[in-house]
Amino acid sequence: MRISFSEAVKSKSNFLLLAAIALASCSTAPTPAPEQAPVTKVDKPFASAGSIEMQLEGGEYSIRASPDEHIRVSFAGNTGNAAADLSTSGTHATLAVRDTPNSNFRATVEVPATVDLTIHLTGGSLEIAAITGSKDIDSKAGNVGITIPNANDYGTVDASVKVGNLNAGPFGDSSSGLSPQLKWSGSGKYTLHASLGAGNLELKH
Repeated sequence: MRISFSEAVKSKSNFLLLAAIALASCSTAPTPAPEQAPVTKVDKPFASAGSIEMQLEGGEYSIRASPDEHIRVSFAGNTGNAAADLSTSGTHATLAVRDTPNSNFRATVEVPATVDLTIHLTGGSLEIAAITGSKDIDSKAGNVGITIPNANDYGTVDASVKVGNLNAGPFGDSSSGLSPQLKWSGSGKYTLHASLGAGNLELKH
């Protein structure tokens, strides 16, 4: 059987095309950033009943009570070049978490069980466990969950979401859509202010 020159060229072209596809399929995909086990970045003693202000760049954050009177910050996941700066002066502390990666960055912040919290988050996820004290929380976008140990501890509560869902938990009903808001007053000594640009804000027992 004879094979014409044009058929030979066509056959060779098909072979090269198939070889290129095979090589592409066998090429190694970009290696994802390594998963970092939790690593403590800062750890300082701090007396209970003080106040802490936090400036947090995007990521997934968990704020919980420490087993001792310390402020302790640990990073996990894709930590990249993230850094934590903590300064304390008497009964006030300032924490900044900066240079966080764009994805899969997680941080746990342990604080005394009774403390006033001011938290500014550029975006992501924020979970605040059962911590006694006043709270002033704002985030541009994402999910914010705040556990309320005892609703009777609060005298004034106001919460709002520009676009998204607001679950008032022990302070009322849920609402969603454009600009859901909550205003509540009681007999307690603490205040709670929470605002979210877009996402889900949940106040829970």
